[in-house]
Amino acid sequence: MAKTKLESIYRHVVTRLGEELPADLTYHCLRHTLDVLQQTEHIARQEGIADHTEEFLLLQVSALYHDAGFVQTYQQHEEKSCELARAELPAFGFTNEQIDAVCGLISATKVPQAPQTKLQEILCDADLDYLGRDDFFQIGDLLYQEFLRYGVVEDETRWNQLQVRFLEKHRFFTCFSRNHREAKKQKHLEQVKAKLNQQSQGLGSLLI
Repeated sequence: MAKTKLESIYRHVVTRLGEELPADLTYHCLRHTLDVLQQTEHIARQEGIADHTEEFLLLQVSALYHDAGFVQTYQQHEEKSCELARAELPAFGFTNEQIDAVCGLISATKVPQAPQTKLQEILCDADLDYLGRDDFFQIGDLLYQEFLRYGVVEDETRWNQLQVRFLEKHRFFTCFSRNHREAKKQKHLEQVKAKLNQQSQGLGSLLI
């Protein structure tokens, strides 16, 4: 039953995101949602959450819905994601208690992350899993382009400054992510700092 329920929700959410997400969302796109779903499942298994359990299903559904709010708004999208989940999940047989759990999971991904339960820790780490992966700079560039488009940053220097602040404050919560992502995340932090240093040196030479 859980598998059938997930398949129906998966088709619905993936179709909606594919059709309704703005094309200029280069980071918060369907690809990101599918990546978060994959990492959520992987981390959950590593953290002892068995497949075909209610907990596993709630994590999967939350991963699918966690950025669905972007179809309606760029700011405060988590709230819109919860609204969509509350509006749509009853049709898939979810109880109010289950929907409350899904919304709690979605809300936990809001930065700065402050998860209160193990399931929330799993989803939070899945959402930012790329920080400690080899594709960090490739994915980061997609976020940079999106931030430029939406006026979050003005140029590459501001972007790298933002990255340094974010990486310094961020922490992983699950044992899996701390053991398999933290070291590489710290390496990325040092690389971004080196880029900033090079940029400042280049600017200094222009002013001489």
